[in-house]
Amino acid sequence: MFGRLLSPRRARQFQRLMRNGKLTLLCLFLTVLMLRGYLGAGKFGTPEKDLDEIRETFSYIRRRAEPRRVLEEASVLSRKSADSTSAGTNSYAEFDIAKILKDEDDGVEEFKTDPSQPYRLGPKISNWDEQRGEWLTKNPNFPNFIAPNKPRVLLVTGSSPKPCENPVGDHYLLKSIKNKIDYCRLHGIEVFYNMALLDAEMAGFWAKLPLIRKLLLSHPEVEFLWWMDSDAMFTDMAFELPWDRYKDHNFVLHGWTEMVYEQKNWIGLNTGSFLLRNSQWSLDMLDTWAPMGPKGKVREEAGKLLTSELKDRPVFEADDQSAMVYILATQKEKWGDKVYLESAYYLHGYWGILVDRYEEMIENYHPGLGDHRWPLVTHFVGCKPCGKFGDYPVERCLKQMDRAFNFGDDQILQMYGFAHNSLGSRKVKRIRNETSTPLEVRDELGLLHPPFKAVKV
Repeated sequence: MFGRLLSPRRARQFQRLMRNGKLTLLCLFLTVLMLRGYLGAGKFGTPEKDLDEIRETFSYIRRRAEPRRVLEEASVLSRKSADSTSAGTNSYAEFDIAKILKDEDDGVEEFKTDPSQPYRLGPKISNWDEQRGEWLTKNPNFPNFIAPNKPRVLLVTGSSPKPCENPVGDHYLLKSIKNKIDYCRLHGIEVFYNMALLDAEMAGFWAKLPLIRKLLLSHPEVEFLWWMDSDAMFTDMAFELPWDRYKDHNFVLHGWTEMVYEQKNWIGLNTGSFLLRNSQWSLDMLDTWAPMGPKGKVREEAGKLLTSELKDRPVFEADDQSAMVYILATQKEKWGDKVYLESAYYLHGYWGILVDRYEEMIENYHPGLGDHRWPLVTHFVGCKPCGKFGDYPVERCLKQMDRAFNFGDDQILQMYGFAHNSLGSRKVKRIRNETSTPLEVRDELGLLHPPFKAVKV
């Protein structure tokens, strides 16, 4: 039949296709039978049942493979964790800070002075006034007075090269230096913040002495160096020091003549905030002051001497304040004429008698007085905010430091129309409305453009 309809060649191709089709169908049928038997649907049930049984089979295969997959993933995570540990964690809370605080051994042996020789801050200089005077003459663009009765002043403060020994200490150091920067900006004073221990033998109380000497010699243009401890804050931003009062003096400390020269009281003065003129006299004073400072036996023996000689001094190693009282009390003829013990205002003010009275001061007085009515400096003696332990309860110290900071900071913020919600609050509030004529706004304290900051052209 096909032979009549198709040509012989087409008929043969069609017959070959039919035979191949039969063979393909047979193979397909046998394959289905084998799959049905292997997958458990070999009972020749309904198609729906076959599908259910196939699903169960694949589910069983997945369950068997799951433990292996979990183990493989756990292994990968373990490798990633190990890699992360070796590379370092991203969490500051988990990082071991000791890893970077440990000084690397550079193989350079630390310089040590001869213990059989008296300690010296450096080579003896006897003609500093002449050297400095010649330098100032040759460098008229760096005058030691920036205005009449306005000396060039460098405020120096600092802290340990390592982080504080408690979790909040560095935050309070930041507040303290911010406070000092604010005051110095208003009063045309330069700031030097130190974090290097220049002489390992003079650690602790005494670390300031090598630094002060180095700065005096490196900056002949500076007339007065103002040292201030890191735990002291300015609380009267408007008070300008009476520089003319010190024209004949080289060393200005907060203290009382009777307590130092007559009573020899170890707290008759305070060395947490003082002024030192850049002069030969000051270099000689530093050379006299320093020998009690080297740590170890020298400092311990000097401490015994100071305790026996000074009124009410407890037993502990020599400190710079006691040593200065001792020097002035025993060598008044040599040093007394050039030392000014200031008590008319608070170059140093003890926080324990001041901070709780701030609200009373705000109600009755105003900035610019500098004394007990509105202290220039509030000094947190004994709080030791960067250490492990202080002499007073931590909560009391930190709350009072916050109040002192805000007390001073409000005098800065008021220039820009803000103030803290309270002396104990970090939040601020607006105290005046914005205006389209900002230059006409009255500056209450005169701190935006104070007369002591004006420069004559």
